[in-house]
Amino acid sequence: MKILVLGASGQLGQCLKKVAAERNINNISFPDESKANILDIALLQILFNEEMPTHVINCAAYTAVDKAEDDVELCRKINKDGALNIAVLCKENKATLIHVSTDFVFKGDKPELLKEDDLAEPINVYGLTKLEGEQDVINNLKEHFILRTSWLYSEYANNFVKTMLRLGADKDELNVIADQIGTPTYAIDLAGAILSIIESGQKDYGVYHYSNEGVTSWYDFAVGIFELSGTKIKVKPIPTSQYPTRAVRPKFSVMDKTKIKSTFNLDIPYWKDSLKVCIERLR
Repeated sequence: MKILVLGASGQLGQCLKKVAAERNINNISFPDESKANILDIALLQILFNEEMPTHVINCAAYTAVDKAEDDVELCRKINKDGALNIAVLCKENKATLIHVSTDFVFKGDKPELLKEDDLAEPINVYGLTKLEGEQDVINNLKEHFILRTSWLYSEYANNFVKTMLRLGADKDELNVIADQIGTPTYAIDLAGAILSIIESGQKDYGVYHYSNEGVTSWYDFAVGIFELSGTKIKVKPIPTSQYPTRAVRPKFSVMDKTKIKSTFNLDIPYWKDSLKVCIERLR
């Protein structure tokens, strides 16, 4: 077994590096973008020839949701064309692909748990291009696991938790959206799940949902961050209409995780328990 991680410098890539080290997984490589540009298929082929991976984890993505509305071409290149390049090379090199996707492939207009086979109707460019990437993987490579996740945060890179802690240190009061509902996901937990799927050796290929357990709003997520970090700040709940953004977000994007839990016997932590771990590590 040899694992190759693409997008290694990003949040999830850094979490995979940490979890792999903790589990003493040594047969895993984290090349930088100069060797692993997913838009350069010739460069990728050289990397595949050098590494000869049995498994490839694609963490590379364009994730600036609002910016994507005006940067459609680059967003599509990375999220769709990049995914296709990787799928094609995985097929040629007989490697299994673990491709990370998003809850934003859904419209999110109904308060129902989202299952893997529910209709995907993206309402922003980011979600659309991620769905297109999923479809290119499915159409070109049988040996794939697509993992949709939501509201990722960790000690690494820029994310909601670190932003709230930074703002909380400077402000006395903060307005946070209360009518968008989903589930935060500690990227360390997602990294652990990905490595467990690979180590299981199972070949139940397809689309899976993974987030932490539970349901919350951005407002309650922020309140939890401040409570667990001991930050004294007044948080006011506001509707989406009071905080307009360039991209429209799903109102309700809580995913059903029955499939991934039963298939791989995964024990998924509750979101607030994982948040507590992250904040303690950030300290």
